[in-house]
Amino acid sequence: MASTPQEQANLALVRGLFAQGLNPMDSAAVDRFIAPGYIQHNPNVETGREPLKKFLDFIRAQSPEAVHDVKRMFADGDHVIVHYHVRRWPGDNGFAVMDIFRIEEGLIAEHWDVSQDVVTEGANVNGMF
Repeated sequence: MASTPQEQANLALVRGLFAQGLNPMDSAAVDRFIAPGYIQHNPNVETGREPLKKFLDFIRAQSPEAVHDVKRMFADGDHVIVHYHVRRWPGDNGFAVMDIFRIEEGLIAEHWDVSQDVVTEGANVNGMF
């Protein structure tokens, strides 16, 4: 099924957030991608733009070499789903993360996420990505 032009724009917005905000952990990029009334569902971060900026600054200070390696990204209407690998430092097994972003009027208006530790030896040989 082909994506709509709006879904393509939503994918581009979230790709931009990863490229300019999350991977460099640049809190200054937040206002370019996140709506003023941003709703956060991660229980470790307060809702709103400013708490997200503070969280990015905190993570950058703790793990300046962290990377967000996107494995796949999908759009479904006004939602974008991202599956990616977070590694905090070279050699870190990191986390497998799934984000769901809701887009409204060209900005990210809402966010949900789940994450789990990456394991190297599991019950199957398929890996987590």
